[in-house]
Amino acid sequence: MSDPFEFGRVILDLCGGTGAWSQPYADAGYDVRVITMPDHDVRLFTVPEEPVWGILAAPPCTHFAGSGAQYWPEKDADGRTLEGLSVVDACLRIICSCWPQWWVLENPVGRLVHYIGKPQMMFDPCDYGDPYTKKTLLWGEFNVPERNPVEPVKVCGQGSWLMQLGGKSERTKELRSVTPPGFARAFFEANP
Repeated sequence: MSDPFEFGRVILDLCGGTGAWSQPYADAGYDVRVITMPDHDVRLFTVPEEPVWGILAAPPCTHFAGSGAQYWPEKDADGRTLEGLSVVDACLRIICSCWPQWWVLENPVGRLVHYIGKPQMMFDPCDYGDPYTKKTLLWGEFNVPERNPVEPVKVCGQGSWLMQLGGKSERTKELRSVTPPGFARAFFEANP
């Protein structure tokens, strides 16, 4: 029987934005497919016919992050929470359809735990060599990366010094959501 992955391991990077999280896989020659808005909506994504080795999912946190808790009632009432959950649901359906060797879904500390349960782990970028804080939760079936802690240089009581970037521009949102390179590298090493 032939190995279903003999022609390259497919990695799906759902809601991958810049592709920073999947970059170590791409650098190592994996067949990385970044499925992200506005060009590709995960809710409309058709799973590939070939086997999928791993899935990285980072659905937008806009309606779930604890830093925006004051807006949750308004978002619940006007449907934005349900829209955000539809993206989380699409990621989980893709994971279930693909049966990958490993999968992970990330989001910051907030209310997503009330919808999908307790995470497998929590980390700050400083746990993996990037000297700042931004508490992030991970759900899934994956090997926990080995930590390489450093002292954070930039810390914020709201969970991330990146909140100080402020603003609502797409560029600001992108900067706040980029996966820390130290964590991306450590995750790749633990989940090749």
